[in-house]
Amino acid sequence: MAAVCCLLPALSFAAPVPLADPFVLYDGGTYYAYGTGSADGIPVMTSTDLKNWTPGAGGAKGGLALHKDDSFGERHFWAPEVYKVEGGYAMCYSAEEHVLFAFAKSPLGPFVQEEKKPLFDFKAIDGSIFRDDDGCVWLFFVKVENGNVIYQVEMERDLRKCRPETMRKVFGATEKWELRNPNCHVAEGPFVVKVDGTYVLTYSANGYTDKDYALGAATAKSVEGPWTKYAGNPILRRRFGLVGTGHHSFFRDAQGKWKIAFHAHNTHDKIHPRLMHIADVEFVDANGTIVPDIGSRIGEASF
Repeated sequence: MAAVCCLLPALSFAAPVPLADPFVLYDGGTYYAYGTGSADGIPVMTSTDLKNWTPGAGGAKGGLALHKDDSFGERHFWAPEVYKVEGGYAMCYSAEEHVLFAFAKSPLGPFVQEEKKPLFDFKAIDGSIFRDDDGCVWLFFVKVENGNVIYQVEMERDLRKCRPETMRKVFGATEKWELRNPNCHVAEGPFVVKVDGTYVLTYSANGYTDKDYALGAATAKSVEGPWTKYAGNPILRRRFGLVGTGHHSFFRDAQGKWKIAFHAHNTHDKIHPRLMHIADVEFVDANGTIVPDIGSRIGEASF
Protein backbone atom coordinates (compact mmCIF):
# COMPACT_ATOMS: atom_id res chain seq x y z
CA MET A 1 0.00 0.00 0.00
CA ALA A 2 1.29 3.44 -0.83
CA ALA A 3 1.29 6.13 1.80
CA VAL A 4 0.76 9.82 2.23
CA CYS A 5 2.03 12.07 4.95
CA CYS A 6 -0.83 13.62 6.89
CA LEU A 7 -0.30 16.61 9.18
CA LEU A 8 -2.57 16.84 12.19
CA PRO A 9 -3.25 20.10 14.10
CA ALA A 10 -0.13 21.94 15.24
CA LEU A 11 0.97 21.61 18.85
CA SER A 12 0.76 24.68 21.06
CA PHE A 13 3.85 26.03 22.79
CA ALA A 14 4.13 27.43 26.30
CA ALA A 15 5.63 30.50 24.57
CA PRO A 16 6.43 31.39 20.94
CA VAL A 17 9.68 29.87 19.71
CA PRO A 18 11.64 32.33 17.53
CA LEU A 19 13.45 29.96 15.23
CA ALA A 20 13.38 29.84 11.43
CA ASP A 21 14.34 26.94 9.13
CA PRO A 22 13.94 24.56 12.09
CA PHE A 23 15.51 21.13 12.50
CA VAL A 24 14.78 18.92 15.52
CA LEU A 25 17.02 16.10 16.72
CA TYR A 26 15.80 13.67 19.40
CA ASP A 27 18.73 12.16 21.24
CA GLY A 28 19.09 10.63 24.70
CA GLY A 29 15.71 11.78 25.97
CA THR A 30 16.16 15.40 24.87
CA TYR A 31 14.93 17.31 21.83
CA TYR A 32 17.42 19.72 20.28
CA ALA A 33 16.03 22.41 17.97
CA TYR A 34 18.44 24.20 15.63
CA GLY A 35 17.66 26.94 13.14
CA THR A 36 18.26 30.35 11.66
CA GLY A 37 18.11 33.01 14.35
CA SER A 38 21.46 34.55 15.27
CA ALA A 39 23.84 36.88 13.45
CA ASP A 40 26.73 35.22 15.29
CA GLY A 41 26.14 31.58 14.36
CA ILE A 42 23.71 28.73 14.92
CA PRO A 43 21.43 28.69 17.98
CA VAL A 44 20.14 25.58 19.75
CA MET A 45 17.19 25.13 22.12
CA THR A 46 16.39 22.08 24.25
CA SER A 47 13.15 20.50 25.41
CA THR A 48 11.87 17.29 26.96
CA ASP A 49 8.22 17.70 25.87
CA LEU A 50 8.28 19.69 22.57
CA LYS A 51 6.34 22.48 24.28
CA ASN A 52 8.71 24.16 26.72
CA TRP A 53 12.06 25.15 25.22
CA THR A 54 15.26 26.37 26.86
CA PRO A 55 17.23 28.78 24.65
CA GLY A 56 20.94 29.54 24.82
CA ALA A 57 21.84 25.99 25.80
CA GLY A 58 24.74 25.58 23.37
CA GLY A 59 28.35 24.89 24.27
CA ALA A 60 29.81 27.52 21.95
CA LYS A 61 30.38 31.21 22.66
CA GLY A 62 27.18 33.06 23.54
CA GLY A 63 25.28 29.84 24.24
CA LEU A 64 25.20 28.97 20.53
CA ALA A 65 25.71 25.50 19.08
CA LEU A 66 28.15 27.01 16.58
CA HIS A 67 29.82 30.42 16.79
CA LYS A 68 31.11 32.20 13.71
CA ASP A 69 34.62 32.25 15.22
CA ASP A 70 34.72 28.48 14.57
CA SER A 71 33.46 28.68 10.99
CA PHE A 72 33.95 30.09 7.54
CA GLY A 73 31.91 33.25 7.06
CA GLU A 74 30.86 36.31 8.98
CA ARG A 75 27.12 36.43 8.33
CA HIS A 76 24.00 34.67 7.06
CA PHE A 77 24.20 31.55 9.23
CA TRP A 78 21.19 29.65 7.97
CA ALA A 79 19.27 26.37 7.96
CA PRO A 80 21.32 23.95 10.11
CA GLU A 81 20.74 20.22 10.43
CA VAL A 82 22.52 17.93 12.93
CA TYR A 83 23.15 14.18 12.60
CA LYS A 84 24.73 11.51 14.77
CA VAL A 85 27.94 10.22 13.19
CA GLU A 86 30.75 8.00 14.35
CA GLY A 87 32.52 9.78 17.18
CA GLY A 88 29.93 12.50 17.71
CA TYR A 89 27.70 14.81 15.69
CA ALA A 90 27.86 16.61 12.35
CA MET A 91 26.15 19.87 11.47
CA CYS A 92 25.32 20.88 7.91
CA TYR A 93 24.55 24.58 7.55
CA SER A 94 25.23 27.56 5.33
CA ALA A 95 27.06 30.85 5.81
CA GLU A 96 27.47 33.64 3.27
CA GLU A 97 25.55 31.43 0.80
CA HIS A 98 27.96 28.49 1.01
CA VAL A 99 27.28 24.97 2.34
CA LEU A 100 29.46 23.97 5.29
CA PHE A 101 29.97 21.06 7.71
CA ALA A 102 31.12 21.29 11.32
CA PHE A 103 31.61 18.61 13.98
CA ALA A 104 31.20 18.25 17.75
CA LYS A 105 31.24 15.65 20.52
CA SER A 106 27.86 16.81 21.86
CA PRO A 107 24.61 17.85 20.17
CA LEU A 108 24.98 21.11 22.11
CA GLY A 109 28.33 21.79 20.48
CA PRO A 110 30.59 23.57 20.27
CA PHE A 111 30.50 22.67 16.58
CA VAL A 112 33.77 23.49 14.85
CA GLN A 113 34.56 23.50 11.15
CA GLU A 114 37.75 21.48 10.75
CA GLU A 115 38.87 23.44 7.71
CA LYS A 116 37.33 26.86 7.27
CA LYS A 117 36.25 26.64 3.66
CA PRO A 118 33.01 25.84 1.77
CA LEU A 119 32.11 22.42 0.43
CA PHE A 120 31.54 23.90 -3.06
CA ASP A 121 33.16 26.76 -4.96
CA PHE A 122 29.74 28.12 -5.97
CA LYS A 123 26.93 29.70 -3.96
CA ALA A 124 24.68 27.15 -2.26
CA ILE A 125 22.40 26.97 0.79
CA ASP A 126 19.92 24.69 2.60
CA GLY A 127 21.96 21.49 2.80
CA SER A 128 20.09 18.38 4.00
CA ILE A 129 21.49 14.87 4.45
CA PHE A 130 19.63 11.67 3.55
CA ARG A 131 21.19 8.31 4.51
CA ASP A 132 19.78 5.43 2.44
CA ASP A 133 19.22 1.85 3.58
CA ASP A 134 22.49 0.75 1.95
CA GLY A 135 24.46 3.31 3.97
CA CYS A 136 25.04 5.66 1.04
CA VAL A 137 24.73 9.32 2.01
CA TRP A 138 23.26 12.01 -0.23
CA LEU A 139 23.33 15.74 0.25
CA PHE A 140 20.35 17.63 -1.12
CA PHE A 141 21.04 21.35 -1.37
CA VAL A 142 20.04 24.54 -3.13
CA LYS A 143 22.26 26.09 -5.78
CA VAL A 144 21.85 29.84 -6.13
CA GLU A 145 21.36 30.16 -9.89
CA ASN A 146 18.50 31.94 -11.69
CA GLY A 147 16.60 31.77 -8.44
CA ASN A 148 17.13 28.82 -6.11
CA VAL A 149 17.36 25.35 -7.67
CA ILE A 150 17.57 22.00 -5.83
CA TYR A 151 20.56 19.72 -6.51
CA GLN A 152 21.89 16.51 -5.02
CA VAL A 153 25.34 14.96 -4.63
CA GLU A 154 26.63 11.82 -2.95
CA MET A 155 28.80 12.36 0.13
CA GLU A 156 31.56 10.32 1.68
CA ARG A 157 30.05 8.55 4.67
CA ASP A 158 32.00 10.65 7.17
CA LEU A 159 30.42 13.80 5.63
CA ARG A 160 33.79 15.42 5.04
CA LYS A 161 33.87 15.28 1.24
CA CYS A 162 31.44 14.95 -1.65
CA ARG A 163 31.72 13.01 -4.88
CA PRO A 164 31.47 15.74 -7.56
CA GLU A 165 30.86 13.28 -10.38
CA THR A 166 27.50 12.33 -8.81
CA MET A 167 26.12 15.88 -8.71
CA ARG A 168 22.86 16.40 -10.56
CA LYS A 169 20.01 18.86 -10.76
CA VAL A 170 16.78 17.77 -9.09
CA PHE A 171 14.43 20.59 -10.13
CA GLY A 172 13.68 24.28 -9.84
CA ALA A 173 10.47 26.29 -9.65
CA THR A 174 8.29 25.33 -12.62
CA GLU A 175 4.69 24.98 -11.44
CA LYS A 176 2.06 27.72 -11.23
CA TRP A 177 1.97 27.72 -7.42
CA GLU A 178 5.79 27.92 -7.30
CA LEU A 179 5.84 30.95 -9.60
CA ARG A 180 3.16 32.93 -7.76
CA ASN A 181 5.69 35.56 -6.62
CA PRO A 182 7.09 37.12 -9.84
CA ASN A 183 10.16 38.41 -8.02
CA CYS A 184 11.16 35.20 -6.27
CA HIS A 185 11.14 31.96 -8.27
CA VAL A 186 12.71 29.52 -5.83
CA ALA A 187 12.65 25.85 -4.91
CA GLU A 188 14.51 25.48 -1.61
CA GLY A 189 14.71 23.81 1.79
CA PRO A 190 14.74 20.19 0.49
CA PHE A 191 14.16 17.28 2.89
CA VAL A 192 14.03 13.60 1.96
CA VAL A 193 12.43 10.61 3.69
CA LYS A 194 11.77 7.08 2.47
CA VAL A 195 8.33 5.52 2.94
CA ASP A 196 7.34 2.04 1.77
CA GLY A 197 10.19 1.99 -0.74
CA THR A 198 9.37 5.39 -2.23
CA TYR A 199 11.58 8.44 -1.80
CA VAL A 200 9.67 11.58 -0.84
CA LEU A 201 11.31 14.98 -1.28
CA THR A 202 9.54 17.94 0.32
CA TYR A 203 10.57 21.52 -0.36
CA SER A 204 9.52 25.18 -0.15
CA ALA A 205 8.66 27.68 -2.87
CA ASN A 206 7.57 31.32 -3.37
CA GLY A 207 10.18 33.01 -1.15
CA TYR A 208 10.13 33.13 2.64
CA THR A 209 8.84 36.73 2.85
CA ASP A 210 5.69 35.83 0.90
CA LYS A 211 2.53 34.97 2.84
CA ASP A 212 2.11 32.16 0.32
CA TYR A 213 5.50 30.59 1.09
CA ALA A 214 4.43 26.96 0.94
CA LEU A 215 5.56 23.34 0.93
CA GLY A 216 5.47 20.96 -2.02
CA ALA A 217 6.33 17.29 -2.45
CA ALA A 218 7.93 15.12 -5.12
CA THR A 219 8.53 11.38 -5.29
CA ALA A 220 10.95 8.94 -6.91
CA LYS A 221 11.63 5.21 -6.99
CA SER A 222 15.37 5.83 -6.64
CA VAL A 223 17.24 8.33 -4.50
CA GLU A 224 18.91 9.44 -7.74
CA GLY A 225 15.53 10.32 -9.28
CA PRO A 226 13.92 11.20 -11.56
CA TRP A 227 11.66 13.16 -9.21
CA THR A 228 7.99 13.74 -10.02
CA LYS A 229 6.21 16.66 -8.40
CA TYR A 230 2.89 15.91 -6.76
CA ALA A 231 -0.06 17.25 -8.78
CA GLY A 232 -1.86 18.35 -5.60
CA ASN A 233 0.88 20.72 -4.45
CA PRO A 234 1.20 22.82 -2.37
CA ILE A 235 0.74 20.52 0.63
CA LEU A 236 1.13 23.19 3.32
CA ARG A 237 -0.02 26.76 2.74
CA ARG A 238 -1.72 29.22 5.10
CA ARG A 239 -2.71 26.39 7.41
CA PHE A 240 -3.44 26.38 11.17
CA GLY A 241 -4.13 30.14 10.96
CA LEU A 242 -0.53 30.80 9.91
CA VAL A 243 1.04 32.48 6.87
CA GLY A 244 4.49 32.08 5.35
CA THR A 245 4.56 28.37 6.22
CA GLY A 246 7.69 26.68 4.92
CA HIS A 247 11.25 25.36 5.39
CA HIS A 248 10.71 22.27 7.47
CA SER A 249 12.17 19.01 8.73
CA PHE A 250 10.72 15.65 9.77
CA PHE A 251 11.76 13.79 12.93
CA ARG A 252 10.58 11.00 15.23
CA ASP A 253 9.54 11.76 18.80
CA ALA A 254 10.18 9.74 21.98
CA GLN A 255 7.34 7.35 21.06
CA GLY A 256 8.70 6.84 17.56
CA LYS A 257 5.94 8.89 15.95
CA TRP A 258 6.66 11.20 13.05
CA LYS A 259 6.58 14.97 13.58
CA ILE A 260 7.25 17.95 11.35
CA ALA A 261 8.90 21.21 12.39
CA PHE A 262 8.32 24.22 10.14
CA HIS A 263 8.39 27.99 10.45
CA ALA A 264 5.78 30.65 9.77
CA HIS A 265 5.67 34.43 9.85
CA ASN A 266 5.50 36.05 13.28
CA THR A 267 1.99 37.39 12.58
CA HIS A 268 -0.16 38.01 9.50
CA ASP A 269 1.40 41.46 9.23
CA LYS A 270 4.92 40.88 10.54
CA ILE A 271 7.52 38.46 9.17
CA HIS A 272 10.32 38.51 11.77
CA PRO A 273 11.23 36.86 13.99
CA ARG A 274 9.77 33.82 12.31
CA LEU A 275 8.37 31.18 14.67
CA MET A 276 8.83 27.42 14.81
CA HIS A 277 5.71 25.24 14.86
CA ILE A 278 5.43 21.47 15.24
CA ALA A 279 2.70 19.10 14.03
CA ASP A 280 2.07 15.37 14.11
CA VAL A 281 2.64 13.42 10.90
CA GLU A 282 0.82 10.26 9.86
CA PHE A 283 1.40 8.12 6.78
CA VAL A 284 -1.74 6.93 4.97
CA ASP A 285 -2.71 5.82 1.48
CA ALA A 286 -3.30 8.43 -1.25
CA ASN A 287 -4.29 6.98 -4.61
CA GLY A 288 -1.14 4.92 -5.01
CA THR A 289 1.24 7.86 -4.60
CA ILE A 290 3.33 8.64 -1.55
CA VAL A 291 2.95 12.35 -0.88
CA PRO A 292 2.46 14.48 2.22
CA ASP A 293 -1.18 15.44 2.80
CA ILE A 294 -1.85 18.31 5.20
CA GLY A 295 -5.00 17.69 7.18
CA SER A 296 -7.60 15.40 5.68
CA ARG A 297 -8.10 16.74 2.17
CA ILE A 298 -5.39 16.20 -0.46
CA GLY A 299 -4.81 19.28 -2.54
CA GLU A 300 -7.00 21.49 -0.35
CA ALA A 301 -4.31 24.18 -0.39
CA SER A 302 -4.00 24.30 -4.18
CA PHE A 303 -4.09 27.71 -5.85
